[in-house]
Amino acid sequence: MNKNGFIHLKVHSEFSLVDSVISIPSLINSSLEKNMPAIALSEEANTFSLVKFYNKAKSKGIKPIIGSDVLFKRRLSDSDSYRMTLLCKDNYGFKNLSKLLSLAHSKGRFNDKSFIIEEWLSSERLKGLIALSGGQFGEIGQKILAKKDQDIQYTLKYWLELFPDNFYLELQKLGRPNEDNYIENALQIATSYSIPVVATNDVRFISKEDFSSHETRVAIQDKVILSDPSRLKKYTKHQYLKSSAEMEKVFAEIPEALENTTEIAKRCNFFLDSGKPIFPVFTPPNGNSTKEYLKERSLEGLKKRIIDGNLNKEKESDYLERLNYELTTICEMGFEGYFLIVADFIDWSNNNLIPVGPGRGSGAGSLVAFVLEITDVDPMIHDLLFERFLNKERVSMPDFDIDFCIEGRDKVIDYIADKYGSDHVSQIITFGTMAAKAVVRDVGRVLGMPHGYVDSVAKLIPFEVGITLDKAIEKNSELKKRYENEDEIKLLIERAKSLEGLARNAGTHAGGVVIAPEPLTEYMPLYSDEDGNFLSQFDKDDVESIGLIKFDFLGLKTLTVIKHALEEINRKKNQDGYEEVRIETIPLDDSDTFELLKSCNTSAVFQIESKMMKNVIKGVQPDNFDDLTAILALGRPGPLDSGSVDDFVRGKHGLNNKLINYYHPLLKPILQSTYGVFVYQEQVMQAAQILAGYTLGEADILRRAMGKKKEDEMANQREVFIKGASNKGIEKRISEEVFDIMESFAGYGFNKSHAVAYAIVAFRTAWLKTHYPDEFMSAVLTMDMDNTDKVMDLTEECIRMSINVNAPNINSSLYSFSVSQKSEINYGLGAIKGVGKNIIDEIIIERKINGKYLDLIDFCKRLGSQTINKRSLEALIKSGAMDILGTNRATAFSAIDSLLRIAGTNAEMQAAGQHSLFPAQGNSGLEHVLKPTVEWHDRDKLLFEKESLGFYLTDHPFNEYKNHASQFTNGSITKVTHALPKDRKYFSSKSKVSIAGLVCDIYRNRNTISIILDDTTSKIEVIVFEDIYSKYQNKIMKDSILYVEGQLSYDEFNNNWRLKALFIDTIDQAIEKNAKRLTISFNSNDNKSILSKNLKQALQAYRGGDCDVYLYYTNSKASTSVKLGSDWSISLKRDARDKISSLFGDEGYNIHYKKS
Repeated sequence: MNKNGFIHLKVHSEFSLVDSVISIPSLINSSLEKNMPAIALSEEANTFSLVKFYNKAKSKGIKPIIGSDVLFKRRLSDSDSYRMTLLCKDNYGFKNLSKLLSLAHSKGRFNDKSFIIEEWLSSERLKGLIALSGGQFGEIGQKILAKKDQDIQYTLKYWLELFPDNFYLELQKLGRPNEDNYIENALQIATSYSIPVVATNDVRFISKEDFSSHETRVAIQDKVILSDPSRLKKYTKHQYLKSSAEMEKVFAEIPEALENTTEIAKRCNFFLDSGKPIFPVFTPPNGNSTKEYLKERSLEGLKKRIIDGNLNKEKESDYLERLNYELTTICEMGFEGYFLIVADFIDWSNNNLIPVGPGRGSGAGSLVAFVLEITDVDPMIHDLLFERFLNKERVSMPDFDIDFCIEGRDKVIDYIADKYGSDHVSQIITFGTMAAKAVVRDVGRVLGMPHGYVDSVAKLIPFEVGITLDKAIEKNSELKKRYENEDEIKLLIERAKSLEGLARNAGTHAGGVVIAPEPLTEYMPLYSDEDGNFLSQFDKDDVESIGLIKFDFLGLKTLTVIKHALEEINRKKNQDGYEEVRIETIPLDDSDTFELLKSCNTSAVFQIESKMMKNVIKGVQPDNFDDLTAILALGRPGPLDSGSVDDFVRGKHGLNNKLINYYHPLLKPILQSTYGVFVYQEQVMQAAQILAGYTLGEADILRRAMGKKKEDEMANQREVFIKGASNKGIEKRISEEVFDIMESFAGYGFNKSHAVAYAIVAFRTAWLKTHYPDEFMSAVLTMDMDNTDKVMDLTEECIRMSINVNAPNINSSLYSFSVSQKSEINYGLGAIKGVGKNIIDEIIIERKINGKYLDLIDFCKRLGSQTINKRSLEALIKSGAMDILGTNRATAFSAIDSLLRIAGTNAEMQAAGQHSLFPAQGNSGLEHVLKPTVEWHDRDKLLFEKESLGFYLTDHPFNEYKNHASQFTNGSITKVTHALPKDRKYFSSKSKVSIAGLVCDIYRNRNTISIILDDTTSKIEVIVFEDIYSKYQNKIMKDSILYVEGQLSYDEFNNNWRLKALFIDTIDQAIEKNAKRLTISFNSNDNKSILSKNLKQALQAYRGGDCDVYLYYTNSKASTSVKLGSDWSISLKRDARDKISSLFGDEGYNIHYKKS
């Protein structure tokens, strides 16, 4: 370090989350370019980025200095606060910083900020830390600017005692107001009290040009518009990562302030230990060592599995041999405590009736895990390899990912915290980032652009996981065109790109939990989320890199579905005196279940409900558990694109009369269950073992090398493989062919242990759907009740299964979906939008205690205004839940205010201990409240139903138009697509057809827009190219009903029909254009003068169109049709049809259309 050099001691990165656009790689790379020997990272009240920063800096030969910018208060309730930067001199100092930051997040939270409170401070608690005073924003700086000279001496004394020889007055020259005043006074104080000064640049961005991006990020955080003249401007353009030369120029008159940066850098020597694993302490209950206890538990578990009938007694010696081999490996690698910890919390879960998954990941390949009941997968039956999970050649931590029922997961974590100490356990933090769509919307907002304008840009970004703005521009031609031709769009996207991918917020990792042998603050600070839950300040990768042990407690919704279904099934079994169903004991060769699978009716079945998986199932036609396991491995883009699925299907069904190629006889036992196709990673390992003499540990290293595709490593492995095969007498031609196949497969090979474990879960759900469809579908609907699209799809699946989903009913529905009787499910009140759980619980409790509700007035009197409110009552009425109470929806809705007054008055009287003003039974004197009103049109009822339920349950909007559309289209979607194409000629002809249907989905592809039309008979994808879309986009919206003319063709790749749109219109406009004749019927009993008056009233506003009007008259003797004059011809708009219907009834008129 140069004597007159400068070291940055105050830098924020993106992980400060509030005010920086610096990524860790850009910080280190820029520091390297500027020849900086050291740099400090002092995030805002956290050390989120510590591990990433430390490792990256060390890898580039830069000394990392660790610290944090913190806020202090005398008392949490005080309005005044001040800043300070704390830097770690050593590891002891880091532990003290860790404890202070943890306290700030747990006990110092106020208005979304974390404060360190002075009463927590002592010289011992601050030992190992260097303090920078905070410049004009520190306590001393604030008193200098406030001219509180008398207080300054006391304040200095206070901090110098807390930080003996470790306190520096901080100086900044950033062009802020009052800066010169502060520096002048600070230098005088430094001289008077012999306090060293230090220069910082309070860095927030890398270069000058990044200032606008930085200000944009701050505006997003503060929720303000950049152009707002009242916006608080807290930063200046000078807060970039200046070079040493630039800083020397700025502080030329105060060289000691620069020199002290290098002195501080020399004094800071924090070392991050990323050595051996730091295991939590497991104490065996019998006083044995952990190794002895693991062996003891394992042998007991093996005996129990045999007694329970899970293992073949005749093969006990084979199991013992495998068990001893695994135990030796586990104990020699020092992982016995890890297995015991996992087994312990799974034991607790099982004993407390919290469902645990049968396994997940490579851990299902362990027999020790099976006998300890960590998993429920016998690795020997399914030919699973322990070495895929753990082996001595690849020294890495074992990693059990455990699935729990989502309703019990938190209870298991609480148990862990109680057992090991709440300060030893925490969940793991994760960071949300500024993703493409969201950052465009955020940037557009702070730039003051109109919402609709920005939204039109955001909607052009494909909805894909991991999509970036650059990829979006490449994929979407319209976005690219607007980006290149519209200056505002270019500004919006360029600014958004400068922020894209930066850390936005902190959240909780889906499953990660860390357990430490000492309080976690010995290793890192803790963060407290909005609910007060402790989280590690390091993410999962960083937690593991410092040696702490991460356990994955994952919530799997399917386990909760199974739990709820079994509860309902077994409740009935107990009532009827039958034995309960135990899902763990169902036969995995149940023929009825395989019939369901082969039919591809796998909606709601775990892992195999997607269209892609159904196509795989259709080809494979599974009839055994091995096939189902293979389907889970094959149903992914890699195997599908490579042709592996086709090869598997051909092999299974003997297509093309080709014999299965096993490449070499030695490989037949390995590849026989997958018909000669490499499907699993374990098959690569076994092939290397049998064909080339690898140990399974070495074979696992080969598998990993193939996955990483490192050329030099693969060249070496190829040589070893071919040589090993040659030693076994295998021709080079064959060994090279096998190696090439394995190498190409490795990029998408699947872990068989995971596939088997999840195939068990898939089979269990398929078994429940087969044998207990009502209970299963009810449980699935309940678990997805917050997802409208899923509820709609599942309801359609129920209809296909001949299960009726009843509309919500205030007198019979529960919060969740429930089975009412065979093939009937009651809609759950909890799935109605706008009605909270607390309200529903009160409704159900009151109903249980005092019986069903008699009518709307009775309902409101009994619940009172403290329970029911306007929003919830509106939602209940619109959803149809109140229909059972005898009042039509329009009447009920118009009476809401009066009903709520009754509820309020009744509640007030009861609260005052007085009798209700209203009779306990009946509604005498309240008849006026429910003044009869004409019921809503069916169309409006459906719209309100969709508003409250999220979809159309009791009817379909297209039914109103079905008869009309059938007369001027080519018919229903099913009719038009009823026959699959018989030859290529049909494909290329692209028949021109017209159809109509409800738009149930719209999404954008690379150069087209897809519309999904539904006419109740089927659905079809309509492809709209950009030129057509630009013509008709004002008509294309979700829930509209469209008439489409286009070219019909069959998509062989996706196995479905598509329509290429050429013309689009709304259904109402199509009716108007195609209506040729309106015939109104009347007979001799009708009053002629009223008819004439009504007719004139109905048609007057629509005269002058192309639809002729006829009158059809009948009496007892004859009938005749009369055409009215041409001046009576009308435009048959929807309003006209509605008026005619209201006057003459739906049966009182007829429309004739032009032939399609």
